[in-house]
Amino acid sequence: VQLVESGGGLVQPGGSLRLSCQASGNIFSIYSMGWYRQAPGKQREVVAGITNGGSINYVESVKGRFAISRDTAKNTVYLQMNSLKPEDTAVYYCAATFKIGASLDPQFYAYWGQGTQVTVSS
Repeated sequence: VQLVESGGGLVQPGGSLRLSCQASGNIFSIYSMGWYRQAPGKQREVVAGITNGGSINYVESVKGRFAISRDTAKNTVYLQMNSLKPEDTAVYYCAATFKIGASLDPQFYAYWGQGTQVTVSS
């Protein structure tokens, strides 16, 4: 399974970005996908997870601002990020697993992308 993220960049506080993650390879058994982020000096944090069945979960710090969605036909998962804050600055990674669950546990996921940088700054 290969995961390729895109859509990161520099945005001002209060702005929006949409991240995309294209999955390829042995994708037919992937059931759950998610997004996690890691900022310098901080622990890895899964911010959102989604299953094929439509179950969704968010970490508290992004609820009401981020939205995860999935286009199964395109093998793509998205993360719409609104009302961005400087503390959202991090490298964002796409993750996938054959397990069932919209988990926020990084160890739940077996496959990871290379990441895309998101910087929120004025």
